[in-house]
Amino acid sequence: MTISSPSASSASPAPLASGKPDRESGCVACPPACDCHFHVFTARESSPGARYQPAYTASFGDWRALSGKAGIGRGIVVQPSFLGADNRLLLQTLQQAPEALRGVAVVADNVNLVEMRRLHDTGVRGIRLNLMGMNDDAEHLRALPSAWWGNLMASGMHLELHADVGRIATLLPWVPSGVTVVLDHFAKPAAANADDPTLRAVQRRAGNGDAVYITLSGVYRLGGSDERSGSMPGNDHARALARLWLDVLGSKRLLWGSDWPCTNHEAHADYDRLRSQLDWLIADDATRAAILADNPAALYWRA
Repeated sequence: MTISSPSASSASPAPLASGKPDRESGCVACPPACDCHFHVFTARESSPGARYQPAYTASFGDWRALSGKAGIGRGIVVQPSFLGADNRLLLQTLQQAPEALRGVAVVADNVNLVEMRRLHDTGVRGIRLNLMGMNDDAEHLRALPSAWWGNLMASGMHLELHADVGRIATLLPWVPSGVTVVLDHFAKPAAANADDPTLRAVQRRAGNGDAVYITLSGVYRLGGSDERSGSMPGNDHARALARLWLDVLGSKRLLWGSDWPCTNHEAHADYDRLRSQLDWLIADDATRAAILADNPAALYWRA
């Protein structure tokens, strides 16, 4: 599969779209709509020992062309797990559009505060822990030194956490109080009901005064998708989860991400469809505007 094309990547990219969300057109001061989860990478590049290596390139120019047509004016570049802590391409991408982009990086366990602040100065606002497929995911979280957490908070960063289905309930209690947490892909609870341990764990943390955000992204990562047809039977499950998270956390704690280019699920890499899926998940215009624009602005573009 080839995502990148000479016409999309070699020419000077067009400016980012104004990306006004679903609200009255007269709202001049409203922040642009934001895709809070997309990736960039180069074909056949990965960190040593990575479980996956892409056969195609997904460039910022490609994402910009697709997202602009969908009315998206801002984006959050998330470091893919197969690049490890080599954030060079991420940082280069942020420098191409510093006003419109922010980043989520991956760092080593022994990262120091100077490096964290350097990342922040370049536009990074979060650090990602991808614990997918790790049998000792909780042990990995417990083993992080206190200095790692202290540097995270001192640099003004949040934690972005990705884990297997049903694991957030076990992992979240090991995140120190005071750390803002963003949970990828609906937080992937085992069931869409209020008694699910993941929902209870998030509700408990939020009730203690710690900010928790849920990114509505990667419906196909919730299970039940047919790759050959590109259909998403998980939509009903995702819609139920979106409503539950809205009830549990309120509209100010939800984000939206395309997850483009949908690594390992490339049959779903139709950007227009990924964006329009939010319209189906969240029917209320005001709530959708908050998810697309206001919430990302508050989390990623705050002073």
